Amino acid sequence: MRAAVIVFPGSNCDRDLAVALQNAGIQVEMVWHKDTALPKGIDLVGIPGGFSFGDYLRCGAIAANSPICTEVTAHADRGGYVLGVCNGFQVLTETGLLPGALLRNAGLKYICRTVPLIVATTDSVYTRGYTVGQQIGIPIAHHDGNYTASDEVLAQLASEDRIAFRYAENPNGSAADIAGVLSANRRVLGMMPHPERAADEGHGGTDGKAVFTSLANAFAAA
Repeated sequence: MRAAVIVFPGSNCDRDLAVALQNAGIQVEMVWHKDTALPKGIDLVGIPGGFSFGDYLRCGAIAANSPICTEVTAHADRGGYVLGVCNGFQVLTETGLLPGALLRNAGLKYICRTVPLIVATTDSVYTRGYTVGQQIGIPIAHHDGNYTASDEVLAQLASEDRIAFRYAENPNGSAADIAGVLSANRRVLGMMPHPERAADEGHGGTDGKAVFTSLANAFAAA
């Protein structure tokens, strides 16, 4: 399996994401936001956390209009896989690859700590290494992680089993305790918590590791 990790000015989790993917046996190439093409043969695009373009407009809004995002959208439209973490999740909503929007945390404060998540579905290459209802501890680090969507969209996400993770203890006011959602074809995942920060024993926990090993195993078995 081959992955490309996109780097924007202000990305600060790009290397973390790349290392987590590599440790799962996935070949990774770093791609600058001004590039106009993805490397040939890429299976997965990773959009990392951080503060792309300083979040000076809306979080992820400027990044979503970078040249490479046209190719990321085309990749997803072709059925390619895309994983967006934290700021990457915000970029995915800004590009329209995922529904909803990420607003300012309900408490109006930046939150950085490990939180308990509930695995809501295992019907994706990202989550099949868990069990439904399993509680895991994954770090968050965001100021604008309050997921919101219309009642119609929220109902659709629930009915189509597209909510990947929920907060066991909602830290930011997200609707329906949503921490991560899947696209209609289940190949695009956006999540606010950082699984790459919980993928090595040295991080103090490995509850996020299964996101990456599940991906690698899915392609190895294909």
